[in-house]
Amino acid sequence: MATMHDVARLARVSVSTVSYVLTGTRPISEATRTKVLAAMAELDYQPNAMARGLATRRSRIVGLLMPMDERGLGATETAFVTGAAAAASVAGYHLVLSPVGAADVDDLRRLATQRMLDGVVLMEVQVEDGRVAALQEAGLPVVLIGRTADTTGLPFVDIDFDQTVREAVAHVVGLGHRRIVYVNHSAAALAAGYGPAVRTRDAFFSAMTGHGLEPVMIPAEDSAAGGRAALSAAIERAPDLTAVLAMNENAIFGILGELAVRRRVVPDDVSVVSMVTSPQVAELAHPALTAMTSPGAALGRIAVEALLRQLDGAGGETHQQLLPCKLEIRGSTCPTRKQHELTGSGPPGS
Repeated sequence: MATMHDVARLARVSVSTVSYVLTGTRPISEATRTKVLAAMAELDYQPNAMARGLATRRSRIVGLLMPMDERGLGATETAFVTGAAAAASVAGYHLVLSPVGAADVDDLRRLATQRMLDGVVLMEVQVEDGRVAALQEAGLPVVLIGRTADTTGLPFVDIDFDQTVREAVAHVVGLGHRRIVYVNHSAAALAAGYGPAVRTRDAFFSAMTGHGLEPVMIPAEDSAAGGRAALSAAIERAPDLTAVLAMNENAIFGILGELAVRRRVVPDDVSVVSMVTSPQVAELAHPALTAMTSPGAALGRIAVEALLRQLDGAGGETHQQLLPCKLEIRGSTCPTRKQHELTGSGPPGS
């Protein structure tokens, strides 16, 4: 295994110069830095992370704070983690996943005061989130994946829920659907101010009224049983529904199952759009789900990159960025029968 002395010998510099290149504690000319990095690459030299941390007073560990329950991580959530982990690795950092929820403010304060982490990315953000203030008070650098109500001075990346919902509604309206139901996250999530649930609710009401249509939203527990119950409630409120939008991956298969039990064929009788989801989940259904595909990997990567710029003391404006989901049409949406009669179009494969 190559050592720092081996790198110094190959690059024809002193060991201290190699150390300065690794730690950044002294300025080094670009030519010298290039020679040292080339020697490291040739020798496949792996610097000791603990030694670098002692030299720079950094652990070179960043945290991804993400509440989890017994269901673990699905494909869509995993994309956030893999994007964040890849960005940290490229920069020579380790990413640690910590399940700190909105109610765990005291645990978060203890974590912040231990100084094991150089900074954190905070996920599953609520509109009013006590974790943000706790991190700021502890002086721990933070970037949000999500947004609070007041984002003044807060670095964040988030899904553009307004544009995402507008495009989803426009897609089914363009297919002739007028009786459209939105299945959201649970009533408890809405009451707690969970950002995606609140923002998509507001965006759905705005988009529907903009088309002159009545908005019908049904909250659903995050489970297949919750999806079945939500679909039953939706049909009770809107028995003539012809389209369902859902932002609840754990409920979507219950929705599809209940439609099948009621002999409502997807997409001929009811079109279904899954919002903020991954292609892997969309392809599990039959027919495959038309989806507003989540930019999870990109959001995870951008958040970590923004955090590392903070740690490096890079100047510039506070990073605030929204990314919309991308509409990917598969087999779960088609024109209504009336629209088909008017245009001669039909469901996929017809």
